[in-house]
Amino acid sequence: MRQFTWSKKRFSLLQLGAAVLATLLVSLGGTALAGWLLIGPGGLTLLEGLGLVRNAFVGDYEESGVVDSAMSGLVSGLGDRWSYYLSPESYEAEMEHRANAYVGIGVTVDYSREEGLYLLAVTEGGPAAEAGLQAGELITAVDGVSAAGEGREAAVDLIQGEEGTTVVLTVLDSAGTEREVSVERRNIQEEPVSYELLAGDVGYVRLENFFSRSAEGLKAAVEDLQSQGAAALVFDVRNNGGGYLDELIEMLDYLVDEGPILRTRSRSGAEETIESDAACVELPMAVLVNADSYSAAEMFAGELQERGVAVVVGVPTSGKGYSQQTFLLPNGGALGLSTAEYMTGSGVSLQGVGLTMDLEVDLTEEQEALLAAGALPREEDAQLQAAVEALAQGQ
Repeated sequence: MRQFTWSKKRFSLLQLGAAVLATLLVSLGGTALAGWLLIGPGGLTLLEGLGLVRNAFVGDYEESGVVDSAMSGLVSGLGDRWSYYLSPESYEAEMEHRANAYVGIGVTVDYSREEGLYLLAVTEGGPAAEAGLQAGELITAVDGVSAAGEGREAAVDLIQGEEGTTVVLTVLDSAGTEREVSVERRNIQEEPVSYELLAGDVGYVRLENFFSRSAEGLKAAVEDLQSQGAAALVFDVRNNGGGYLDELIEMLDYLVDEGPILRTRSRSGAEETIESDAACVELPMAVLVNADSYSAAEMFAGELQERGVAVVVGVPTSGKGYSQQTFLLPNGGALGLSTAEYMTGSGVSLQGVGLTMDLEVDLTEEQEALLAAGALPREEDAQLQAAVEALAQGQ
C-alpha cells in the first residue's frame, strides 16, 4: 500500500502576505526607477500633477482640456516654432489636410465681409457645384442660422459635418436674388497642383502643398505643359507650408539631373544624402516664394536655385530647416517634434536664414490678400510678371 504524508506548511499567512507586499513594493520601485530613467523628474512631475488634479481638485473640469493645455504648454516650452501638439479633433483634421481630402461641400469662402460668406471658388464636380452654387455668390445663412456679422466663423463650422448628411444654405446671387440650396456633404479630393500655359509659352504650376499626390500632380502638370509647347516653367510655392519630404524628393529627382538633392542629420548626428538620377527636365525655371513658403517649399526653391536651373523670385522666406516626426498619443491626439535637420544637396541649411532672392519683388497688402484668396489676376501679380520677364531675358 502506498503511503501518503502531509507536509508541514512552509509559510504562515502572515509571512505569505509580507512576501507579496515586498514583491509588490519591489515591482513598484522598479517601475518608478524605470520611469525616472525614461522620463526623468520633470516627466514624473507632470504625471504627479495630473494625479493631484484628478484626486484632489475640488472644482469641475474637463480632463481633456487639462491635458490639451498641458501638452500645448510642454511644446511651447521647447521654444521651437515648428514643433506642435494636436488635440484629437485637430489631429483628425490635419490627417484630412495631409491626404488632400476632406468631407465638405467643395467651396472656398472669404469671411472678411460683414454680410456673410463670400464664395471665392466652387470645386468643379463637387456637391456645391452640382447644387448650382457659383463663385461670387454670398451665403447669408446655414441651416437657418445667420452667417453675417459675428456669426461668420460659426457658419463655417456649421457647413462642415458628417459625410452623407445635408446642409441647407441661404444664398444671394450677384443680382441680389435669394434662394435656399440643399447640399450633401461628401468626401472631396483636393488637387494639390494646378497649372496653365501663359502667354509666351511659359508654363505656370501652382503647388498648394507637398502632401499626398503632390509629386504625381507636378509631374503630370509639367508633362502636359511640355506637350502644349511650354518653353519655360514657373513654379509657385507662395503660401505653401510644405509637407512630406518623400514628395519633395520625388519632385526634385524628376526635375534635376544626377547628384545630391537633399541631406539630413538626426539628433544623434547620423547623416543621410539623397541622390537624384540623370533624368531631368531641361527647361529654364523660376520659383515664386514669400514669407509663408515653409519647409519643403523652401527646400524645393533652394535646391533648384543651387543647381542653377531656376531663379527665385519674391521676398525672403521663413528659414525652416528642421523636419518633424508625428507621434500618436493615447488620447487620440499627436505630438509633432523636430527630430532632424535637413539641408540642400551641397549641405546648406536654411534654418533661421531662409532663401536669398535672385529677384526681390514685393506685393502690396491688397495683392497679398488677393493672392491668399486665390483671386489675384495674373497680369496684376508683380512677382509672377517679374519671373516671366526674367525667363524671357534668359536670366
